[in-house]
Amino acid sequence: MGRKSPHPEEFRKGAVALYRAVADPIGLITELVGDVEKQLGTETIRAVVTAVAGGRAKSRRPAKALAMRPAVLTDGRSPAPRAIGDLLIELRKASASAVAAPVCVECGKKLRTFQRQGQDWYCSVCGQETAECTACGNVRRVGFRDRKGLPRCKMCPDTDDRDPATVVHEPITVIAPGADRDVITEALRRTAPQRPTYRQRLVWALEENPRLLTGDGHLAPHRAILKFIDLLHEAGVAGIVRPACPRCHRVVRIDKPPDGQRVCRNCIAKSRIEECVRSGARREPATRDAEGRPLCPNCLVTDPANVEVCIGCGKRRRVQNRTSNGPLCPNCCPLPILACSICCRTAPGTHSRLTGLPRCGGCDRHQAHCTSCGRLRGIRSGTAEAPICGPCTAPDAELWRPCPTCGEAERLRSSGPCPRCTLKQRLHELLTNGSGSIHPKLQAFHDALASTERAATGLRWLSGGIVSTVLSDLRSGRRPLTHEALDELPEGKVVEHIRSVLVASGALPERDEQMVRLEQHVKDLVTSHATAEGRKILHR
Repeated sequence: MGRKSPHPEEFRKGAVALYRAVADPIGLITELVGDVEKQLGTETIRAVVTAVAGGRAKSRRPAKALAMRPAVLTDGRSPAPRAIGDLLIELRKASASAVAAPVCVECGKKLRTFQRQGQDWYCSVCGQETAECTACGNVRRVGFRDRKGLPRCKMCPDTDDRDPATVVHEPITVIAPGADRDVITEALRRTAPQRPTYRQRLVWALEENPRLLTGDGHLAPHRAILKFIDLLHEAGVAGIVRPACPRCHRVVRIDKPPDGQRVCRNCIAKSRIEECVRSGARREPATRDAEGRPLCPNCLVTDPANVEVCIGCGKRRRVQNRTSNGPLCPNCCPLPILACSICCRTAPGTHSRLTGLPRCGGCDRHQAHCTSCGRLRGIRSGTAEAPICGPCTAPDAELWRPCPTCGEAERLRSSGPCPRCTLKQRLHELLTNGSGSIHPKLQAFHDALASTERAATGLRWLSGGIVSTVLSDLRSGRRPLTHEALDELPEGKVVEHIRSVLVASGALPERDEQMVRLEQHVKDLVTSHATAEGRKILHR
């Protein structure tokens, strides 16, 4: 027999639950737990859920898993995300009785802590790795790793009775004769205070390669070695060199070890660059959609599913900051008062992502001619008297990509052309006729707009009001290129500006606009009179 199709009411409830898993994951998890656990109050359950699941974006995965299989709350069986296992443990600690503890997928033991392989939960015995012991050759559970990183069983530990502080003191005294042993001992203790076996592996690595202490720290097999180097450097031990990132050569924190070398977070982000499927921006993905395609950070925070109601303005907007009372949007989030590194004013501002220095809101929006390259660009460093643009501040090929049309380095938000080339393309579309040429009288108008210093301002002007419609009519001949034809349009600043640009570029002759307005006012005044005799008197 075929599989029984779900009842329409069950299907509707499942669809609603999946929707709530996106819109209100914390509320959905709290409700599902409350349906099972009657002894704990709703507020207690919500507090536990919030502490375990985290923010709304992070809590969506366990919410979807519970919506698909709420029985995990009563049977405690995986496969399920780790967050659900942690939630079951914390609910049990909060005196929940109906909620089941997570159980081992192999032996069925109830767990207070667990290990995870994929979406399955294991106890400390079943979850151990099994391999051939390097010492005895038997296939057993791995209990230790020797100094070469090879597996050993619990019966064959790689013992070393030497004092770790004494062992590591010897290579350090070769680098810095007279180094204080107590300082080295304290730095070693602070590096791994509660993990003696990890501390032992650190000592073995330094004993095998002392150059890790003199600049080759990016080759460290253990992250704790970098912390040990920092502690020795802060203590003033001579000859100890903090490692630089092997890719960008900056002396900053280096953590991740791609290709066997530890690099900084910035270089990690560059190595993970992908094109966002929505905006086309080339950045490190912040998340992936349901099909596994990359999404950039901007598309993540502006996604309709992620916007929330701001407690300041009451509008649904992207979240800039979270407070104890609720989320705040960018407009309602107060900025800290900082001393701007460019204009030196003390005003609300932020720290530049490019330089790390504070900058006020005025300088963040200010454009000026760069003292290095001479181009009009957004200012990113320097001073108010000697501004420097972004590409001259940090000439990074990954950050300032060349425009595919003109080749100029710009901070492009998408894979398309820069604002200048976009403006030229838009003008070409509006002013060229069927043969691909521009009317001779409109050529100067085209050149004037295409060469404007602020290309973004020109683009906004072309896209606002009736500008594009008027220019298309002038190009096609539907509206003659005369003052009288423009007079037929509704009065306003947009039409006045179009006329002034056409006059300034020579497409229209100059005329006294004040006199024209006066004549039109007199004409309207005369025609408004009720009687013919009165109109004759006013006309004279």
